[in-house]
Amino acid sequence: MLVKASGTWLADAETKDIMVPVDIARLRAALKAGDPAAENNAAYVPEGENPSGLRPSIETSVHAIFDWPVVLHTHCVATIATAVRADAARVVEQRLGDLGAAFIPYVKPGLSLARAIDDAAGAETRVLVLGNHGLAVGAETAPQAEALLREVSRRLTPELTEQPHREGANPDTPTGLAGAGWQLFDHAATTALARNQTLLSRIEGASFYPDHVIFLGPGLLVAAENESPQETVARARQGAAQNLIVFPGLGAALPDDASPAVRALAGCIGEVALCLDPEAELLRLTAEQEADLINWDAEKYRQALELGPS
Repeated sequence: MLVKASGTWLADAETKDIMVPVDIARLRAALKAGDPAAENNAAYVPEGENPSGLRPSIETSVHAIFDWPVVLHTHCVATIATAVRADAARVVEQRLGDLGAAFIPYVKPGLSLARAIDDAAGAETRVLVLGNHGLAVGAETAPQAEALLREVSRRLTPELTEQPHREGANPDTPTGLAGAGWQLFDHAATTALARNQTLLSRIEGASFYPDHVIFLGPGLLVAAENESPQETVARARQGAAQNLIVFPGLGAALPDDASPAVRALAGCIGEVALCLDPEAELLRLTAEQEADLINWDAEKYRQALELGPS
């Protein structure tokens, strides 16, 4: 099996060697046997066949256990907005049942997720909606997998009641950020989130999917009323560091040295928020689940290796 390397970008797939070979028969057997060694995907790379020295994606087990010739796994915005709902299983059955879809309640990515998929997916399962995580689709060919992925996304994408406008950051956003090592984040959806107090109050302090925790820090930091930018930045650096600050009614800010992945996830949180059903109960990640992700060696490696798209 060829799988994307951890810390690389699919945007570079046609210009860089980002695919890693994996002995899928050995890995699949280990996953089905519940062998803890299967957590180390790099152990299943054939010796001498990985000149780049990169590690397989931390999602390798999803690709290995989902038994289709082509598996696409994405963190589709519309799917995440569905997968964080308390009634996600019902919604998936209602909207995607005819596509061979299964809903998998949240478990930590890796070995635990692979086991949950193996238990829930049958021979006809083609779509996996992963609770508080994302989407995986399987097909015989790459074009079929892409078409299926796009169809799932289309069915789960709501008609947005609030369309974000590309108006940039509000000029009234606090001006003391530069001296604190932060800068305005010019992103339409995340700015729209900052200006929607009802929506902001709904998700403040919560994190809903793994990449949110890994790249932005746990929870969502919202500046308090009458708090100076310097005081908010100080709060962002306490405990598990935050890489996104939302200023209600104004906009959002990121550290000056924010990586491409941090910027992407800061945009994602706005996109997901605007796709949330206003009536649905939401399931956030628990403090224990957040801690498991923050302290996960595989994610620390991915962050250290992160390669921005060129």
